[in-house]
Amino acid sequence: MPRTKVVFYREDDGEVPVLAWLDRLPSKVVAQSRVRIERLRELGHELRRPEADYLRDGIHELRVALRGVNYRLLYFFHGTIAAVLAHGLTKEREVPAGAIEKAIERRRKFEAAPRKHTHEEL
Repeated sequence: MPRTKVVFYREDDGEVPVLAWLDRLPSKVVAQSRVRIERLRELGHELRRPEADYLRDGIHELRVALRGVNYRLLYFFHGTIAAVLAHGLTKEREVPAGAIEKAIERRRKFEAAPRKHTHEEL
């Protein structure tokens, strides 16, 4: 199976929400997030719990937990070989509907102009 290309969503103003979010987190969470991103790169659509899960409407989550805190990176697939990391959040019970809606909106914008909204790193 070919590796999945993983890219970061970039806003119109150039901000990269996932990177901005990761910059505010403890280094251990960032390290675990990088491991999850690499697993997404390796397994793509086949990545499952406990590392990832499907939420709804084409939005998935990478799952990281540290010291009782749940961190999530929301992503979506573009085509069959690319995953786009939309943004991250800290959650308690379930991912808030507003966070999923934000990821859906970012997917719409990405699909309309992929090159404009792509930031590649890692």
